[in-house]
Amino acid sequence: MNKNLYDVLGVSKSASEAEIKSAYRKLARKYHPDLNKDDKSAAEKFKEVSAAYDILGNKEKRQKYDNNEIDAEGKPTGFGAGFGGGSYGGNPFGNGFGGSYRTYSTRGGNPFGGDGGFDFSSLFGDDIMSQFTGGGRRNYRYSGPQKGQDLAYTMSVDFLDAAQGAEKAISLNGKNINVKIPAGTENGQTLRLKGLGAASPNGGENGDVLITINVRPHPYFKTEGLNVLLELPISIKEAVLGAKITVPTISGKVKVTIPPYASSGEKLRLKGKGIKNKNGQGDEIIELKIVAPKIPDKKLEIALKDVTDTAVRAF
Repeated sequence: MNKNLYDVLGVSKSASEAEIKSAYRKLARKYHPDLNKDDKSAAEKFKEVSAAYDILGNKEKRQKYDNNEIDAEGKPTGFGAGFGGGSYGGNPFGNGFGGSYRTYSTRGGNPFGGDGGFDFSSLFGDDIMSQFTGGGRRNYRYSGPQKGQDLAYTMSVDFLDAAQGAEKAISLNGKNINVKIPAGTENGQTLRLKGLGAASPNGGENGDVLITINVRPHPYFKTEGLNVLLELPISIKEAVLGAKITVPTISGKVKVTIPPYASSGEKLRLKGKGIKNKNGQGDEIIELKIVAPKIPDKKLEIALKDVTDTAVRAF
């Protein structure tokens, strides 16, 4: 019996796309083969959660799975799953059935014609099928072409490459390929390269390559969705009198205006200076932080003594 994909990812059937994505990333990091090299069960678990996310992470596939149109392996379910798409006026049971398994009777002919490629016992049971085939029915089954094994790798990329998007040339199974890093790629995100995994053992399609991205931390940038966050240290003079300061963004340097009498924790927003990808355009959020000088300044001390105290605390 196929496993429930929601149980595999540890989420409810009503889970949002974000919750499913988050659950997958946590499990992928936990069971990643590179982090569990001596644990074969972890590799199997990694493959299992990846397969589950391949369906639940795809809106169309998830809907079909919820409607019981496909099973946990993504294969069509139900009586109509094996039809090759017959038309009116044709024989719906002649040569119209496919699938990975075929059933042959050792006695009697196939009353529906064709090559008998659909196992009716899965729907009606062996007893009723013995009436069609003359009894003594046995099944001989063979597996159809199987997909090759997925291969897992880890790639480290710089923060700016992950934020802006980039292409990285790597050697994979003796081949040089360019891996596209989409703009906004997050730490722990897994990229899937279709058909670049292990070859099938019996003529099926190749497996995929799963690349988990490790984003190197940046010395002063962080991200929040598509927004880029920057903590900006300012002096007491800049905070009181205001100033124009050159600040970095992921696309270059720009000048910002610090308003007079600014406080630590106040935020400035640079529109359109965040991450841009198919999901939209983010901003850069600058949080001000007043920093006192490290070297004693007698003039500053004298000037501040003449400043009238104002209430800045509510307690």
